[in-house]
Amino acid sequence: MERPLILVTNDDGFTAKGIKSLIDAVSEFGDLLIVAPDKPQSGMGHAITVNEPLRISLSDYFKGHKMYICSGTPVDCIKMGIYKSKGKLPDLIVSGINHGSNVSTNVLYSGTMSAAVEGALEGVPSIGFSLLDYDMDADFEPSMHFVKKIVKEALDKKMEKGICLNVNIPKLPMSKIKGIKICRQARAFWDDTFEERTDPLGKRYYWLTGEFHDHDNGEDTDMSALITTMFLLFQHSLI
Repeated sequence: MERPLILVTNDDGFTAKGIKSLIDAVSEFGDLLIVAPDKPQSGMGHAITVNEPLRISLSDYFKGHKMYICSGTPVDCIKMGIYKSKGKLPDLIVSGINHGSNVSTNVLYSGTMSAAVEGALEGVPSIGFSLLDYDMDADFEPSMHFVKKIVKEALDKKMEKGICLNVNIPKLPMSKIKGIKICRQARAFWDDTFEERTDPLGKRYYWLTGEFHDHDNGEDTDMSALITTMFLLFQHSLI
């Protein structure tokens, strides 16, 4: 029986711990085609490369898997992965595991989720995974457990084409995670501002900054679910 083909990418770059954890989690479910950015591409959204050459190179960075390193964005990686699959669409696309959550309107800016959305647009069931931990050396063990559970369900039940799932895993030990909850996206937005700075040559430049505000009081949102888990983590740290 032919094994499913799973296309894997991320937005933190091919050296990130998150993509290694994702590869380790899904490798038992099919043959992997990995196309990952050559550098961090967070916040690239659905950007594609159109005004400069797109370069890819075969790599043995993840031994035992077919892998390309790509100079472009996460969406470029998905397009290139589908091109390199030579007419056979992947059975599933997975993106991540992102270092940091992707909730509410952040999904629009996220390279991780834009890669998954691109997969859905191409007619492939796609899932983006994110961990609420921005540490590059974060503990991905609980995330891997839920990646396996969700990917197995998606393949066994033949997740519908054109569907994209956004999965956020809290920063909690496995013993504190009770299960999976379906949430709607919160109505939350960035209040953007720019810091005006001066470089060593005396030239002015600007640095985008701001605060993220949740304008949604619903208890059924992605923001609410993760805030609850942050409170549980605080309780756990006091024990």
